[in-house]
Amino acid sequence: VNMDLNTIIEQMKTGEQDTALTALQGYNKEMNQCFTFNREEKQDRECLGELVLGFLKRKLQPSCQLACLETVRILSRDKDCLDPFISHSAMSTLARYACIVSLLSVVAADLQLIKGVAERLKQCHHSTCNHEVHFFDLRLTFLLTALRIDIRAQLAQALHGISLLGNQLEAILGLCWPDTLETARAGLDDVPPEKLPPLSRQQTELAVEILKILFNITFDTNRHNVDEEEAAGYRHLAAILRHCLISHTDSEERTEEFHCHTVNLLGNLPLPCLDVLLMPKVQQASIEYMGLNMDAVNKLLEFMEKRLDRGHKLKDTLLPSLNLLTESARIHRETRKFLRSKVLPPLRDVKIRPEVGSTLRNKLVRLMTHIDTDVKDCAAEFLYVLCKESVSRFIKYTGYGNAAGLLAARGLLRGGRDSGIYSEDEDSETEEYREAKDHINPITGVVEEEQPNPMEGMTEEQKEYEAMKLVNMFDKLSRTNVIQPMQLTMDGKMREMSPKDLHKMTHNPLFQSEDPANSGGEDEA
Repeated sequence: VNMDLNTIIEQMKTGEQDTALTALQGYNKEMNQCFTFNREEKQDRECLGELVLGFLKRKLQPSCQLACLETVRILSRDKDCLDPFISHSAMSTLARYACIVSLLSVVAADLQLIKGVAERLKQCHHSTCNHEVHFFDLRLTFLLTALRIDIRAQLAQALHGISLLGNQLEAILGLCWPDTLETARAGLDDVPPEKLPPLSRQQTELAVEILKILFNITFDTNRHNVDEEEAAGYRHLAAILRHCLISHTDSEERTEEFHCHTVNLLGNLPLPCLDVLLMPKVQQASIEYMGLNMDAVNKLLEFMEKRLDRGHKLKDTLLPSLNLLTESARIHRETRKFLRSKVLPPLRDVKIRPEVGSTLRNKLVRLMTHIDTDVKDCAAEFLYVLCKESVSRFIKYTGYGNAAGLLAARGLLRGGRDSGIYSEDEDSETEEYREAKDHINPITGVVEEEQPNPMEGMTEEQKEYEAMKLVNMFDKLSRTNVIQPMQLTMDGKMREMSPKDLHKMTHNPLFQSEDPANSGGEDEA
Protein backbone atom coordinates (compact mmCIF):
# COMPACT_ATOMS: atom_id res chain seq x y z
CA VAL A 1 0.00 0.00 0.00
CA ASN A 2 1.34 3.44 -0.96
CA MET A 3 0.71 4.98 2.50
CA ASP A 4 2.63 2.17 4.22
CA LEU A 5 5.62 2.65 1.90
CA ASN A 6 5.61 6.39 2.61
CA THR A 7 5.52 5.63 6.32
CA ILE A 8 8.53 3.30 6.00
CA ILE A 9 10.42 5.98 4.06
CA GLU A 10 9.73 8.57 6.78
CA GLN A 11 10.92 6.13 9.45
CA MET A 12 14.11 5.44 7.45
CA LYS A 13 14.80 9.17 7.15
CA THR A 14 15.10 9.45 10.95
CA GLY A 15 18.42 7.62 10.67
CA GLU A 16 17.71 5.62 13.81
CA GLN A 17 18.75 1.96 13.49
CA ASP A 18 16.02 0.61 15.78
CA THR A 19 13.29 2.58 13.99
CA ALA A 20 14.61 1.51 10.57
CA LEU A 21 14.91 -2.11 11.73
CA THR A 22 11.26 -2.29 12.81
CA ALA A 23 10.05 -0.64 9.58
CA LEU A 24 12.14 -2.87 7.29
CA GLN A 25 11.30 -6.10 9.09
CA GLY A 26 7.60 -5.37 8.59
CA TYR A 27 8.13 -4.53 4.91
CA ASN A 28 10.28 -7.60 4.28
CA LYS A 29 7.77 -9.93 5.90
CA GLU A 30 4.90 -8.54 3.83
CA MET A 31 6.83 -8.47 0.52
CA ASN A 32 8.90 -11.65 0.90
CA GLN A 33 6.97 -13.55 -1.82
CA CYS A 34 6.19 -10.51 -3.98
CA PHE A 35 7.57 -10.63 -7.54
CA THR A 36 5.29 -8.09 -9.29
CA PHE A 37 5.16 -4.44 -8.36
CA ASN A 38 2.82 -1.47 -8.66
CA ARG A 39 4.20 0.98 -11.22
CA GLU A 40 2.70 3.93 -9.36
CA GLU A 41 5.03 3.18 -6.42
CA LYS A 42 8.21 3.14 -8.58
CA GLN A 43 9.55 6.47 -7.26
CA ASP A 44 8.84 5.47 -3.66
CA ARG A 45 10.66 2.14 -4.11
CA GLU A 46 13.67 3.91 -5.64
CA CYS A 47 13.69 6.33 -2.72
CA LEU A 48 13.58 3.42 -0.26
CA GLY A 49 16.43 1.72 -2.13
CA GLU A 50 18.64 4.81 -1.87
CA LEU A 51 17.87 5.14 1.87
CA VAL A 52 18.70 1.47 2.49
CA LEU A 53 22.02 1.79 0.62
CA GLY A 54 22.78 4.86 2.72
CA PHE A 55 22.30 2.77 5.84
CA LEU A 56 24.53 -0.02 4.46
CA LYS A 57 27.42 2.44 4.11
CA ARG A 58 27.30 2.96 7.87
CA LYS A 59 28.41 0.70 10.68
CA LEU A 60 25.26 -1.24 11.58
CA GLN A 61 24.03 -3.75 14.08
CA PRO A 62 23.97 -7.26 12.50
CA SER A 63 20.15 -7.40 12.68
CA CYS A 64 19.76 -4.03 10.93
CA GLN A 65 22.38 -5.00 8.34
CA LEU A 66 20.47 -8.20 7.54
CA ALA A 67 17.14 -6.36 7.25
CA CYS A 68 18.68 -3.84 4.83
CA LEU A 69 20.13 -6.59 2.62
CA GLU A 70 16.80 -8.45 2.57
CA THR A 71 15.08 -5.24 1.44
CA VAL A 72 17.65 -4.82 -1.35
CA ARG A 73 16.95 -8.39 -2.46
CA ILE A 74 13.20 -7.68 -2.65
CA LEU A 75 13.50 -4.28 -4.36
CA SER A 76 15.97 -5.60 -6.97
CA ARG A 77 13.30 -8.00 -8.27
CA ASP A 78 11.71 -5.01 -10.00
CA LYS A 79 13.68 -4.59 -13.23
CA ASP A 80 12.26 -1.08 -13.70
CA CYS A 81 13.57 0.03 -10.33
CA LEU A 82 17.27 -0.86 -10.44
CA ASP A 83 18.75 2.65 -10.69
CA PRO A 84 19.67 2.90 -6.98
CA PHE A 85 21.66 -0.35 -7.19
CA ILE A 86 23.71 0.01 -10.39
CA SER A 87 25.94 2.98 -9.60
CA HIS A 88 29.64 2.32 -8.87
CA SER A 89 29.11 3.35 -5.27
CA ALA A 90 26.14 1.00 -4.80
CA MET A 91 27.90 -1.93 -6.52
CA SER A 92 30.98 -1.39 -4.38
CA THR A 93 28.89 -1.38 -1.19
CA LEU A 94 26.99 -4.54 -2.15
CA ALA A 95 30.18 -6.30 -3.27
CA ARG A 96 31.76 -5.57 0.10
CA TYR A 97 28.82 -7.19 1.90
CA ALA A 98 29.05 -10.14 -0.50
CA CYS A 99 32.66 -10.62 0.69
CA ILE A 100 33.91 -10.24 -2.87
CA VAL A 101 35.82 -6.98 -2.97
CA SER A 102 37.51 -7.45 0.39
CA LEU A 103 39.31 -10.57 -0.83
CA LEU A 104 41.67 -8.56 -3.03
CA SER A 105 42.87 -4.98 -3.07
CA VAL A 106 42.63 -3.68 -6.67
CA VAL A 107 42.65 -0.15 -8.04
CA ALA A 108 40.08 -0.68 -10.84
CA ALA A 109 36.69 -1.27 -9.17
CA ASP A 110 35.14 -3.01 -12.19
CA LEU A 111 37.96 -5.53 -12.56
CA GLN A 112 38.27 -5.94 -8.80
CA LEU A 113 34.81 -7.49 -8.74
CA ILE A 114 35.64 -10.34 -11.14
CA LYS A 115 38.92 -11.03 -9.34
CA GLY A 116 37.07 -11.32 -6.05
CA VAL A 117 34.46 -13.68 -7.51
CA ALA A 118 37.15 -15.81 -9.17
CA GLU A 119 39.05 -16.06 -5.89
CA ARG A 120 35.94 -17.20 -4.06
CA LEU A 121 35.16 -19.75 -6.78
CA LYS A 122 38.65 -21.21 -6.28
CA GLN A 123 37.93 -21.65 -2.59
CA CYS A 124 34.50 -23.19 -3.20
CA HIS A 125 34.29 -26.98 -3.11
CA HIS A 126 31.00 -28.34 -4.41
CA SER A 127 30.34 -30.65 -1.47
CA THR A 128 30.80 -27.93 1.17
CA CYS A 129 29.80 -24.74 -0.68
CA ASN A 130 26.40 -23.15 -0.03
CA HIS A 131 24.37 -23.74 -3.21
CA GLU A 132 22.70 -20.32 -3.37
CA VAL A 133 25.96 -18.43 -2.75
CA HIS A 134 27.73 -20.56 -5.39
CA PHE A 135 24.88 -20.06 -7.87
CA PHE A 136 24.81 -16.27 -7.49
CA ASP A 137 28.60 -16.04 -7.71
CA LEU A 138 28.34 -17.84 -11.05
CA ARG A 139 25.35 -15.76 -12.19
CA LEU A 140 27.23 -12.55 -11.37
CA THR A 141 30.24 -13.83 -13.31
CA PHE A 142 28.03 -14.64 -16.30
CA LEU A 143 26.52 -11.13 -16.32
CA LEU A 144 29.92 -9.45 -16.00
CA THR A 145 31.42 -11.49 -18.85
CA ALA A 146 28.34 -10.96 -21.02
CA LEU A 147 28.41 -7.18 -20.61
CA ARG A 148 32.13 -6.35 -20.51
CA ILE A 149 34.69 -7.48 -23.08
CA ASP A 150 37.60 -6.43 -20.83
CA ILE A 151 36.28 -8.53 -17.95
CA ARG A 152 35.78 -11.43 -20.34
CA ALA A 153 39.42 -11.19 -21.44
CA GLN A 154 40.67 -10.79 -17.87
CA LEU A 155 38.85 -13.90 -16.66
CA ALA A 156 39.97 -15.97 -19.67
CA GLN A 157 43.63 -14.98 -19.58
CA ALA A 158 44.90 -13.40 -16.35
CA LEU A 159 42.60 -15.43 -14.10
CA HIS A 160 42.89 -18.72 -16.10
CA GLY A 161 39.10 -18.90 -16.34
CA ILE A 162 38.89 -21.91 -18.66
CA SER A 163 40.87 -24.07 -16.25
CA LEU A 164 39.11 -22.63 -13.18
CA LEU A 165 35.60 -23.14 -14.54
CA GLY A 166 36.45 -26.51 -16.10
CA ASN A 167 37.55 -27.73 -12.68
CA GLN A 168 34.32 -26.34 -11.18
CA LEU A 169 32.25 -28.19 -13.78
CA GLU A 170 34.19 -31.39 -13.22
CA ALA A 171 33.57 -31.18 -9.44
CA ILE A 172 29.86 -30.41 -9.83
CA LEU A 173 29.36 -33.41 -12.14
CA GLY A 174 31.40 -35.62 -9.81
CA LEU A 175 33.78 -36.84 -12.53
CA CYS A 176 36.84 -39.06 -12.39
CA TRP A 177 39.36 -39.87 -15.16
CA PRO A 178 39.75 -43.62 -15.76
CA ASP A 179 41.96 -42.90 -18.78
CA THR A 180 43.49 -39.99 -20.66
CA LEU A 181 40.75 -37.57 -21.74
CA GLU A 182 38.11 -40.14 -20.79
CA THR A 183 35.62 -39.27 -18.05
CA ALA A 184 33.28 -41.27 -15.84
CA ARG A 185 31.04 -40.51 -12.89
CA ALA A 186 33.04 -41.18 -9.70
CA GLY A 187 32.01 -44.50 -8.15
CA LEU A 188 30.05 -45.40 -11.30
CA ASP A 189 32.95 -46.19 -13.66
CA ASP A 190 31.36 -49.35 -15.04
CA VAL A 191 27.83 -47.96 -15.48
CA PRO A 192 26.93 -47.35 -19.17
CA PRO A 193 25.92 -43.73 -19.99
CA GLU A 194 22.24 -44.51 -20.51
CA LYS A 195 22.01 -46.03 -17.02
CA LEU A 196 23.73 -43.20 -15.14
CA PRO A 197 21.53 -41.54 -12.48
CA PRO A 198 20.13 -38.15 -13.54
CA LEU A 199 21.91 -35.00 -12.45
CA SER A 200 20.08 -33.20 -9.64
CA ARG A 201 18.40 -29.85 -10.15
CA GLN A 202 21.13 -28.11 -8.14
CA GLN A 203 23.90 -29.77 -10.17
CA THR A 204 22.19 -28.74 -13.41
CA GLU A 205 21.65 -25.14 -12.32
CA LEU A 206 25.32 -24.69 -11.44
CA ALA A 207 26.56 -26.55 -14.54
CA VAL A 208 24.41 -24.43 -16.88
CA GLU A 209 25.78 -21.19 -15.38
CA ILE A 210 29.35 -22.44 -15.85
CA LEU A 211 28.65 -23.44 -19.47
CA LYS A 212 27.26 -19.96 -20.16
CA ILE A 213 30.32 -18.25 -18.64
CA LEU A 214 32.68 -20.50 -20.60
CA PHE A 215 30.77 -19.66 -23.78
CA ASN A 216 31.34 -15.94 -23.12
CA ILE A 217 35.07 -16.24 -22.48
CA THR A 218 35.72 -18.59 -25.44
CA PHE A 219 33.55 -16.66 -27.89
CA ASP A 220 36.52 -15.00 -29.60
CA THR A 221 38.69 -18.12 -29.65
CA ASN A 222 40.69 -18.70 -32.81
CA ARG A 223 39.21 -22.02 -33.88
CA HIS A 224 42.14 -22.98 -36.11
CA ASN A 225 45.34 -21.81 -34.41
CA VAL A 226 46.02 -22.45 -30.72
CA ASP A 227 49.33 -23.23 -29.03
CA GLU A 228 50.10 -26.56 -27.40
CA GLU A 229 49.26 -25.46 -23.85
CA GLU A 230 45.94 -23.90 -24.88
CA ALA A 231 45.05 -26.99 -26.93
CA ALA A 232 45.61 -29.23 -23.89
CA GLY A 233 43.23 -27.08 -21.83
CA TYR A 234 40.57 -27.12 -24.55
CA ARG A 235 40.85 -30.87 -25.03
CA HIS A 236 40.42 -31.40 -21.29
CA LEU A 237 37.30 -29.22 -21.42
CA ALA A 238 36.01 -31.07 -24.51
CA ALA A 239 36.22 -34.36 -22.59
CA ILE A 240 34.05 -32.87 -19.81
CA LEU A 241 31.58 -31.53 -22.39
CA ARG A 242 31.36 -34.98 -23.94
CA HIS A 243 30.17 -36.27 -20.57
CA CYS A 244 27.62 -33.42 -20.45
CA LEU A 245 26.25 -34.53 -23.82
CA ILE A 246 25.63 -38.12 -22.73
CA SER A 247 24.20 -37.15 -19.31
CA HIS A 248 20.59 -36.38 -18.47
CA THR A 249 18.91 -34.40 -15.69
CA ASP A 250 15.81 -34.79 -13.54
CA SER A 251 13.50 -33.40 -16.27
CA GLU A 252 13.35 -33.45 -20.08
CA GLU A 253 13.16 -29.64 -20.22
CA ARG A 254 16.27 -29.16 -18.07
CA THR A 255 18.12 -31.87 -20.03
CA GLU A 256 17.46 -30.00 -23.28
CA GLU A 257 18.64 -26.71 -21.76
CA PHE A 258 21.76 -28.44 -20.42
CA HIS A 259 22.54 -29.98 -23.81
CA CYS A 260 21.81 -26.70 -25.60
CA HIS A 261 24.46 -24.81 -23.62
CA THR A 262 26.88 -27.73 -24.05
CA VAL A 263 26.47 -27.63 -27.83
CA ASN A 264 26.87 -23.84 -27.90
CA LEU A 265 30.17 -24.11 -26.02
CA LEU A 266 31.46 -26.99 -28.16
CA GLY A 267 30.94 -24.71 -31.15
CA ASN A 268 33.50 -22.26 -29.71
CA LEU A 269 36.28 -24.80 -29.16
CA PRO A 270 39.22 -25.10 -31.59
CA LEU A 271 38.31 -27.56 -34.32
CA PRO A 272 41.30 -29.92 -33.88
CA CYS A 273 40.21 -30.50 -30.26
CA LEU A 274 36.87 -32.00 -31.25
CA ASP A 275 38.45 -35.41 -31.90
CA VAL A 276 38.19 -35.86 -28.11
CA LEU A 277 34.51 -36.64 -28.70
CA LEU A 278 35.59 -39.91 -30.35
CA MET A 279 38.27 -40.97 -27.85
CA PRO A 280 36.45 -43.09 -25.24
CA LYS A 281 36.78 -46.84 -25.64
CA VAL A 282 33.91 -48.67 -27.29
CA GLN A 283 31.69 -50.20 -24.62
CA GLN A 284 29.12 -52.96 -25.00
CA ALA A 285 26.22 -50.51 -25.44
CA SER A 286 28.22 -47.95 -27.46
CA ILE A 287 27.47 -46.95 -31.03
CA GLU A 288 30.56 -48.14 -32.90
CA TYR A 289 31.67 -47.01 -36.35
CA MET A 290 35.06 -47.72 -37.91
CA GLY A 291 36.21 -48.93 -34.50
CA LEU A 292 35.40 -45.62 -32.78
CA ASN A 293 32.86 -44.65 -30.12
CA MET A 294 30.24 -42.47 -31.83
CA ASP A 295 27.93 -41.97 -28.81
CA ALA A 296 28.65 -38.22 -28.55
CA VAL A 297 28.35 -37.58 -32.30
CA ASN A 298 25.08 -39.52 -32.38
CA LYS A 299 23.78 -37.42 -29.46
CA LEU A 300 24.64 -34.26 -31.40
CA LEU A 301 22.78 -35.59 -34.45
CA GLU A 302 19.71 -36.49 -32.38
CA PHE A 303 19.77 -33.07 -30.71
CA MET A 304 19.98 -31.33 -34.09
CA GLU A 305 17.08 -33.34 -35.53
CA LYS A 306 14.92 -32.63 -32.49
CA ARG A 307 15.50 -28.90 -32.97
CA LEU A 308 14.81 -29.22 -36.70
CA ASP A 309 11.52 -31.05 -36.09
CA ARG A 310 10.38 -28.38 -33.65
CA GLY A 311 10.77 -25.77 -36.40
CA HIS A 312 10.75 -22.85 -33.94
CA LYS A 313 13.27 -20.01 -34.45
CA LEU A 314 15.53 -22.27 -36.48
CA LYS A 315 18.25 -19.66 -36.84
CA ASP A 316 18.76 -19.52 -33.07
CA THR A 317 17.92 -23.10 -32.10
CA LEU A 318 19.16 -25.22 -35.02
CA LEU A 319 22.25 -23.53 -36.42
CA PRO A 320 24.64 -24.03 -33.47
CA SER A 321 24.29 -27.82 -33.60
CA LEU A 322 24.19 -27.94 -37.41
CA ASN A 323 27.33 -25.79 -37.71
CA LEU A 324 29.11 -27.94 -35.13
CA LEU A 325 28.27 -31.13 -37.04
CA THR A 326 29.41 -29.53 -40.32
CA GLU A 327 32.79 -28.46 -38.96
CA SER A 328 33.31 -31.79 -37.19
CA ALA A 329 32.55 -33.66 -40.42
CA ARG A 330 34.86 -31.40 -42.41
CA ILE A 331 37.86 -31.98 -40.15
CA HIS A 332 37.34 -35.59 -38.99
CA ARG A 333 36.97 -38.28 -41.66
CA GLU A 334 35.38 -40.86 -39.34
CA THR A 335 32.80 -38.36 -38.10
CA ARG A 336 31.89 -37.45 -41.68
CA LYS A 337 31.52 -41.06 -42.75
CA PHE A 338 29.35 -41.86 -39.72
CA LEU A 339 27.10 -38.83 -40.31
CA ARG A 340 26.84 -39.63 -44.00
CA SER A 341 25.70 -43.17 -43.20
CA LYS A 342 22.93 -41.67 -41.05
CA VAL A 343 21.92 -38.70 -43.18
CA LEU A 344 22.74 -39.79 -46.76
CA PRO A 345 22.41 -43.57 -46.94
CA PRO A 346 22.69 -45.13 -50.42
CA LEU A 347 19.79 -44.07 -52.66
CA ARG A 348 17.17 -46.68 -53.46
CA ASP A 349 13.85 -45.00 -54.19
CA VAL A 350 14.60 -42.61 -57.05
CA LYS A 351 10.96 -41.82 -57.83
CA ILE A 352 10.46 -39.53 -54.80
CA ARG A 353 11.86 -36.01 -54.79
CA PRO A 354 14.75 -35.41 -52.34
CA GLU A 355 12.69 -32.85 -50.38
CA VAL A 356 9.66 -35.12 -49.99
CA GLY A 357 9.48 -37.51 -47.04
CA SER A 358 10.31 -37.78 -43.34
CA THR A 359 13.95 -38.92 -43.39
CA LEU A 360 16.63 -36.57 -42.08
CA ARG A 361 17.90 -36.12 -45.63
CA ASN A 362 14.41 -35.02 -46.76
CA LYS A 363 14.12 -32.55 -43.89
CA LEU A 364 17.53 -31.00 -44.57
CA VAL A 365 16.92 -30.73 -48.32
CA ARG A 366 13.67 -28.86 -47.55
CA LEU A 367 15.72 -26.38 -45.51
CA MET A 368 17.85 -25.66 -48.59
CA THR A 369 14.99 -23.49 -49.91
CA HIS A 370 14.12 -21.95 -46.52
CA ILE A 371 13.21 -18.26 -46.46
CA ASP A 372 16.00 -17.49 -43.97
CA THR A 373 19.30 -17.29 -45.87
CA ASP A 374 21.42 -18.39 -42.90
CA VAL A 375 19.29 -21.49 -42.32
CA LYS A 376 19.27 -22.32 -46.04
CA ASP A 377 23.04 -21.91 -46.41
CA CYS A 378 23.85 -23.87 -43.26
CA ALA A 379 21.72 -26.87 -44.29
CA ALA A 380 23.23 -26.86 -47.78
CA GLU A 381 26.77 -26.61 -46.39
CA PHE A 382 26.23 -29.60 -44.09
CA LEU A 383 25.02 -31.84 -46.93
CA TYR A 384 27.75 -30.53 -49.25
CA VAL A 385 30.45 -31.48 -46.73
CA LEU A 386 28.91 -34.93 -46.27
CA CYS A 387 29.22 -35.27 -50.06
CA LYS A 388 32.95 -34.43 -49.74
CA GLU A 389 32.27 -31.14 -51.55
CA SER A 390 31.68 -33.04 -54.78
CA VAL A 391 29.18 -31.23 -57.02
CA SER A 392 27.97 -34.37 -58.80
CA ARG A 393 27.42 -36.23 -55.55
CA PHE A 394 25.71 -33.19 -53.99
CA ILE A 395 23.31 -32.94 -56.94
CA LYS A 396 22.69 -36.69 -56.79
CA TYR A 397 21.36 -36.44 -53.21
CA THR A 398 19.61 -33.06 -53.36
CA GLY A 399 18.67 -32.35 -56.98
CA TYR A 400 20.17 -29.52 -59.06
CA GLY A 401 17.27 -27.18 -58.27
CA ASN A 402 17.82 -27.41 -54.53
CA ALA A 403 21.61 -27.31 -54.90
CA ALA A 404 21.69 -24.28 -57.22
CA GLY A 405 21.94 -21.68 -54.43
CA LEU A 406 25.15 -23.07 -52.91
CA LEU A 407 26.64 -23.90 -56.32
CA ALA A 408 25.94 -20.39 -57.65
CA ALA A 409 27.53 -18.80 -54.56
CA ARG A 410 30.68 -20.86 -55.12
CA GLY A 411 30.85 -20.55 -58.89
CA LEU A 412 30.21 -24.27 -59.35
CA LEU A 413 27.08 -24.29 -61.49
CA ARG A 414 29.07 -25.93 -64.28
CA GLY A 415 30.28 -28.67 -61.96
CA GLY A 416 33.69 -29.35 -60.47
CA ARG A 417 34.75 -29.64 -56.87
CA ASP A 418 35.83 -27.34 -54.06
CA SER A 419 39.30 -27.74 -52.68
CA GLY A 420 39.10 -29.94 -49.60
CA ILE A 421 41.04 -32.68 -47.85
CA TYR A 422 38.97 -35.76 -48.50
CA SER A 423 39.75 -39.39 -49.21
CA GLU A 424 39.17 -40.63 -52.74
CA ASP A 425 36.84 -43.53 -51.92
CA GLU A 426 34.17 -44.18 -54.52
CA ASP A 427 30.53 -43.25 -53.94
CA SER A 428 28.52 -46.41 -53.25
CA GLU A 429 25.58 -46.90 -55.58
CA THR A 430 22.69 -49.27 -55.06
CA GLU A 431 21.51 -51.51 -57.86
CA GLU A 432 18.25 -49.54 -57.97
CA TYR A 433 20.13 -46.28 -58.47
CA ARG A 434 22.42 -47.67 -61.19
CA GLU A 435 19.44 -48.95 -63.17
CA ALA A 436 17.60 -45.63 -62.99
CA LYS A 437 20.62 -43.33 -63.23
CA ASP A 438 20.28 -42.47 -66.94
CA HIS A 439 16.59 -41.59 -66.51
CA ILE A 440 16.91 -39.28 -63.48
CA ASN A 441 16.06 -35.63 -64.05
CA PRO A 442 19.08 -33.84 -62.51
CA ILE A 443 16.98 -30.75 -61.70
CA THR A 444 14.50 -32.59 -59.47
CA GLY A 445 16.71 -35.57 -58.59
CA VAL A 446 14.08 -38.18 -59.47
CA VAL A 447 12.90 -40.33 -62.37
CA GLU A 448 10.01 -38.60 -64.09
CA GLU A 449 7.58 -39.72 -66.75
CA GLU A 450 8.73 -38.81 -70.23
CA GLN A 451 7.18 -35.56 -71.37
CA PRO A 452 6.16 -34.88 -74.99
CA ASN A 453 8.44 -32.56 -76.98
CA PRO A 454 6.56 -29.21 -77.20
CA MET A 455 8.32 -28.43 -80.52
CA GLU A 456 7.34 -31.66 -82.18
CA GLY A 457 5.66 -31.05 -85.52
CA MET A 458 6.78 -27.40 -85.78
CA THR A 459 8.56 -26.02 -88.81
CA GLU A 460 11.86 -24.16 -88.35
CA GLU A 461 10.03 -20.85 -88.98
CA GLN A 462 7.48 -21.66 -86.23
CA LYS A 463 10.27 -22.54 -83.81
CA GLU A 464 12.04 -19.23 -84.54
CA TYR A 465 8.76 -17.34 -84.07
CA GLU A 466 8.18 -18.94 -80.64
CA ALA A 467 11.80 -18.22 -79.68
CA MET A 468 11.37 -14.54 -80.56
CA LYS A 469 8.15 -14.39 -78.53
CA LEU A 470 10.04 -15.76 -75.55
CA VAL A 471 12.92 -13.29 -75.99
CA ASN A 472 10.48 -10.37 -76.24
CA MET A 473 8.73 -11.48 -73.06
CA PHE A 474 12.07 -11.68 -71.24
CA ASP A 475 13.01 -8.25 -72.59
CA LYS A 476 9.72 -6.66 -71.48
CA LEU A 477 9.90 -8.15 -67.97
CA SER A 478 13.53 -7.12 -67.71
CA ARG A 479 12.90 -3.50 -68.75
CA THR A 480 10.06 -3.17 -66.19
CA ASN A 481 12.34 -4.67 -63.48
CA VAL A 482 9.96 -7.58 -62.87
CA ILE A 483 12.80 -10.06 -63.42
CA GLN A 484 16.53 -9.88 -64.04
CA PRO A 485 17.60 -12.48 -66.61
CA MET A 486 20.94 -14.07 -65.71
CA GLN A 487 23.61 -15.85 -67.74
CA LEU A 488 25.88 -18.67 -66.67
CA THR A 489 29.45 -17.82 -67.67
CA MET A 490 32.17 -20.26 -68.63
CA ASP A 491 33.72 -20.06 -65.15
CA GLY A 492 30.49 -21.29 -63.54
CA LYS A 493 29.32 -17.90 -62.21
CA MET A 494 26.18 -15.88 -62.92
CA ARG A 495 26.08 -12.44 -64.52
CA GLU A 496 23.24 -10.13 -65.53
CA MET A 497 22.05 -10.28 -69.14
CA SER A 498 21.82 -7.09 -71.17
CA PRO A 499 19.24 -6.41 -73.93
CA LYS A 500 22.06 -7.19 -76.39
CA ASP A 501 22.48 -10.63 -74.79
CA LEU A 502 18.74 -11.26 -75.11
CA HIS A 503 18.85 -10.36 -78.78
CA LYS A 504 21.67 -12.84 -79.33
CA MET A 505 19.47 -15.58 -77.91
CA THR A 506 17.51 -15.68 -81.14
CA HIS A 507 20.62 -16.99 -82.89
CA ASN A 508 21.40 -19.57 -80.21
CA PRO A 509 21.14 -23.16 -81.54
CA LEU A 510 19.02 -23.93 -78.45
CA PHE A 511 16.08 -22.35 -80.24
CA GLN A 512 16.92 -23.87 -83.63
CA SER A 513 17.52 -27.50 -82.71
CA GLU A 514 15.50 -30.16 -80.97
CA ASP A 515 18.64 -31.36 -79.19
CA PRO A 516 19.77 -28.90 -76.49
CA ALA A 517 22.95 -30.92 -75.98
CA ASN A 518 24.23 -29.58 -79.34
CA SER A 519 24.17 -25.96 -78.13
CA GLY A 520 27.43 -24.25 -77.21
CA GLY A 521 28.64 -21.11 -75.47
CA GLU A 522 27.13 -19.71 -72.30
CA ASP A 523 23.84 -20.88 -70.78
CA GLU A 524 20.95 -18.56 -69.99
CA ALA A 525 18.65 -18.73 -67.01
